[in-house]
Amino acid sequence: MTDSVLRHDTIAAIATAIVPQQGSVGIVRLSGPEAVSIARVLFQAPGRQFWESHRILYGFVRHPATRQMIDEALLLLMLAPRSYTREDVVELHCHGGIMAVQQVLQLCLEQGARLAQPGEFTLRAFLNGRLDLTQAESIADLVGSQSPQAAQAALAGLQGKLAHPIRQLRATCLDVLSEVEARIDFEDDLPPLDEVAIQQQIAQVRAQVEQILATADRGELLRTGLKVAIVGRPNVGKSSLLNAWSRSDRAIVTDLPGTTRDVVESQLVVGGIPVQVLDTAGIRDAADQVERIGVERSRQAAQTADLVLLTIDAQAGWTAADQAIYEQVHHRPLILVINKIDLVATPPEIPLAATPPIVQTAAAQDQGIEALEQAILDHARAGKLHAANLDLAINQRQAAALTRAQIALQQVQDTIANQLPLDFWTIDLRSAIQALGEITGEDITESMLDQIFSRFCIGK
Repeated sequence: MTDSVLRHDTIAAIATAIVPQQGSVGIVRLSGPEAVSIARVLFQAPGRQFWESHRILYGFVRHPATRQMIDEALLLLMLAPRSYTREDVVELHCHGGIMAVQQVLQLCLEQGARLAQPGEFTLRAFLNGRLDLTQAESIADLVGSQSPQAAQAALAGLQGKLAHPIRQLRATCLDVLSEVEARIDFEDDLPPLDEVAIQQQIAQVRAQVEQILATADRGELLRTGLKVAIVGRPNVGKSSLLNAWSRSDRAIVTDLPGTTRDVVESQLVVGGIPVQVLDTAGIRDAADQVERIGVERSRQAAQTADLVLLTIDAQAGWTAADQAIYEQVHHRPLILVINKIDLVATPPEIPLAATPPIVQTAAAQDQGIEALEQAILDHARAGKLHAANLDLAINQRQAAALTRAQIALQQVQDTIANQLPLDFWTIDLRSAIQALGEITGEDITESMLDQIFSRFCIGK
């Protein structure tokens, strides 16, 4: 993909989600040297409207040969370098739906534009110096945010709150490297190297790298969320719990055991964390083939979930069937939910040697949901939300690069402690510098760029 960008051709794509019979506006975006000329061929702006940068023109998109009107539209013109890609950019704001934007895009392609590849607009913004790599990735995170906190973390990255400290750390390493290399090349002309000061600088850089690296789990949690499976015997109130929690009627609730035959999903946000809740079929030995399939899917959901909510009936207490289910899921992160607590005078005893966290609920009465959410947040914080700097939330690629930088800096410290020659210092310093440069894009290969931007949507 990077080779095609460097040819400076003109690309086009639909920049908005296209949903049949929904959406009032669809946008076709062009970027490149021929963007304006293509727009002039296709767009008729009646009256005395001036084609000036950052102006909106009203008019019609017409077929260049037949002059048939394709759509009534608005045209937004953004000339280089004051555009998202720092190239000439044209946006045609058409009516929503499918047909209008698809026809307009097809006309752009017929006039010489090339269909953009995933993330190619943002890739051009990076290659043209408008964004660094952390900002580009933050744009993808912002588009895919599933909670306000995830959006805020993405905006922090877009504002440079990750790139700025990374650049400072890299600059410090470059300064140290230049000091060391100067002593190698001009040992007789310079004063001796202050090894204590060098060690202090390396230690400070490493400590800051580790501090940023500690946000990786939080970043992963904000991006992907938690998968939570509600499991238990039939008729213990799993579906009622899901409905009370999601404030909807996603699951059918009856007094008949085995009503839920498949896994029912609901998307929630708990304390800023996206949560995918899976209401599973009651786990039991079922004679019905369809129910057996549902029970097997319940077991699979429990094995793959980040957190299992083992739900029991307070009236029935802890049964042999509950014990059997517990034996299947006790190795997973677990919260025990005692439901229908409003129907008993005292909670039932739980005969377990190591009792998991317990939450009491009365799902049918909408009671205990806040306590359940707090228990889930406590689990998340204990496992992943331990980072002090909540403005930062690095992704897996950035974490891998920071880990390499951390290892290289440790090796520099070991090299100094072992009093090895200065040439050995420079090897690991360069490794740390390269790893830090990969995060912001100063040191990056074309294959890595292709891998990063291929995850973007087309049109972004």
